[in-house]
Amino acid sequence: MPAKRHNPFKLSAFHGVDPAQVERLAAQGIKSAEALLTAGRTPQQRAALAASAGIPEQAVLELVQLSDLARLPGVKGIRARLYYEAGVDSVEKLATWEPEALRIMVTEYVARTGFGGVPPLPKEVSSTVANAQRLPKAVEY
Repeated sequence: MPAKRHNPFKLSAFHGVDPAQVERLAAQGIKSAEALLTAGRTPQQRAALAASAGIPEQAVLELVQLSDLARLPGVKGIRARLYYEAGVDSVEKLATWEPEALRIMVTEYVARTGFGGVPPLPKEVSSTVANAQRLPKAVEY
């Protein structure tokens, strides 16, 4: 039986990213969330990457944080953006939430801001928080 093929999540698939910044990172050989987490794990790496790609450090940090969230099963393009925009910008922060409180906060955020996505269902939030609690730290601040 052939091994399961790994399809890396492309940076361009994150909701609301600047395509020009994604292209500049791609020119540096960084096209996936996985590659960005490797290249931008520490503040020093992010500063060097921002300088070499010619994009703001804050933009690199945002993409690193979205990539961190995308390590969670079911949290990819728009869902990673929703958590990020609502203020839960890392797996570590997500792991500290009580699932129902997180669901309510995100639901209220969507209603208040008109965010173009649907809030997660209770079962999804419970699973996401449980997965976040099991994942090792991937980003240094």
